[in-house]
Amino acid sequence: MKLVVNGRSVEVDADDDKPLLWVLRDDLHLTGTKFGCGVAQCGACTVHVDGQAKRSCVMPVGEIAGKSVTTIEGIGSPETFHAVQTAWIEENVPQCGYCQAGQIMSTVALLAANPAPTDEDIDSALSANLCRCGTYPRIRRAVHRAAAMVRK
Repeated sequence: MKLVVNGRSVEVDADDDKPLLWVLRDDLHLTGTKFGCGVAQCGACTVHVDGQAKRSCVMPVGEIAGKSVTTIEGIGSPETFHAVQTAWIEENVPQCGYCQAGQIMSTVALLAANPAPTDEDIDSALSANLCRCGTYPRIRRAVHRAAAMVRK
């Protein structure tokens, strides 16, 4: 099966019903996307499919043929962070860090659709991304900081 992941064409040998998460992690060795709950409830596995935030743990890879997938590895690089990644660092968001890839991917999708979100917009867009460490106030500050960077 041919896929476009992080702007690259790749070929994988996977059953159509295999969750995208496991194709990314096991077959393509892109381990930034995390397994959290396996039932699309925690958001740790969030990736973009054609620019929309989606839960990869429940998305059969067969459903994404011909679509573009972006993972946390595809939004920035160690040399050039995405504005959201920079804001996360500047606001000291991560504690355990497990949810952060999903939180960041949801934030990138939010800012692409709404470059000036309110607190309510942020809470709504990120409500399905759970943080066990409770860094929600720092996450909200980081989203506002990233939004300001994106608008410049």
